[in-house]
Amino acid sequence: MKANQILNQVLEKISPSKKELDEIKVFLKEFISEFEKKLKLMKVNAEVFVGGSFAKNTLIKKGQYDIDLFLRFDKKYEKDDISSITKKILQKTKWAKMASKIHGSRDYFKVDIVPSFFIEIIPVLKINKPKEAANITDLSYFHVNYIRRKLKTEKILEDVKLAKAFCHAHNCYGAESYINGFSGYALELLVYHYKGFLNFLKAMTKIEDQKIIDIEKQYKNKYEVEMNMNSAKMKSPIILIDPTYKERNALAALSEKTFKKFKKACNEFIKKPTTGAFETKKIDLEKIKKNAIKRKLDFVLIQTQTDKQKGDVAGSKLEKFYRHLKDEINKFYSISNSGFEYNETKIANYFFVVKKREKIILNGPEIKDKKNVMMFKKKHKKSFVKKGRLYAEEKVKKNIKEYIEQWKSKNNRKMKEMHITELKII
Repeated sequence: MKANQILNQVLEKISPSKKELDEIKVFLKEFISEFEKKLKLMKVNAEVFVGGSFAKNTLIKKGQYDIDLFLRFDKKYEKDDISSITKKILQKTKWAKMASKIHGSRDYFKVDIVPSFFIEIIPVLKINKPKEAANITDLSYFHVNYIRRKLKTEKILEDVKLAKAFCHAHNCYGAESYINGFSGYALELLVYHYKGFLNFLKAMTKIEDQKIIDIEKQYKNKYEVEMNMNSAKMKSPIILIDPTYKERNALAALSEKTFKKFKKACNEFIKKPTTGAFETKKIDLEKIKKNAIKRKLDFVLIQTQTDKQKGDVAGSKLEKFYRHLKDEINKFYSISNSGFEYNETKIANYFFVVKKREKIILNGPEIKDKKNVMMFKKKHKKSFVKKGRLYAEEKVKKNIKEYIEQWKSKNNRKMKEMHITELKII
């Protein structure tokens, strides 16, 4: 089947129906009307605007639809806690009981309406120029207007939806630290820049060195980019100059690891287009386990839990702990395969396929530290001196499950510091 036929099939599956869109529009009209009445009643100088994918006509099906509603506060509130003011307004509405606070760089609110969609109410400052932004969310107004001006044809909007669905299927969609992928806005810009979904995929496969994309040609050369942008925001494999704010890299969150995974998916689809490329693939743990046994390797599946708020915050904490635990395991075992699986809750699963290292070298005290030298030698029989420091050679005796249990008992404090409340072998 040709690529275009496949893409047409995918579009039918990922595009919201007219009925669904109408349902959202009807509710939004009612919600905004009541919210504006409360603003007047409480004499709050702020305006409501609809943002995100819904406003830009690039909404796709992925579980629940999320609708972004921005509350733009007059600049006179710039020293006030606009999140708290938003909460007070929300509490006056009939949807107060459905709302929950989401912690972020600036707290916002999620309102669960019906199983099919939810609304996020995001307080922002009403600024005239992007450089006046006190928070990244303050730029959303400019992003929405830019995309609506540029993405006018049905074809380009469909291509953006395809790009979002493709990224989502390969776990590359989202700027959160546990994903480090493409934001919706970045994908909209890239598809617009490359004039279509397939062109975008092909272009991604050809990027080898760091690529600078400046859609509005706001800079003359790479040197000028480096002089004007924060160096900490220029570590991503693609520097995507925000057309609305040239000092910002719209792909600052994209990691080398995520981009490498995305490039692989792009290559596979170009060589063999399938509808399966747009379907989220679950990790086949049974297959991984059987393969590990076949290769005489150890397999372990671990479940962890955090006390942090589910979503971006919990996901980031759980992913950070996964990387830490992986580093700890790597000291004693050779890791041939591992994975992190998170589903927007407070729980994540990790798996590791490992082989015991034949021997490990443990760092000991300096020779001049006689007290600790004696203790180290007593504990480790095969010790030796190198450059004034004592070392010991040890064999790894424990299997991976025993090691995890021992590590857990010794590192309760570390787990608590990292906000991990539970670690258990499944």
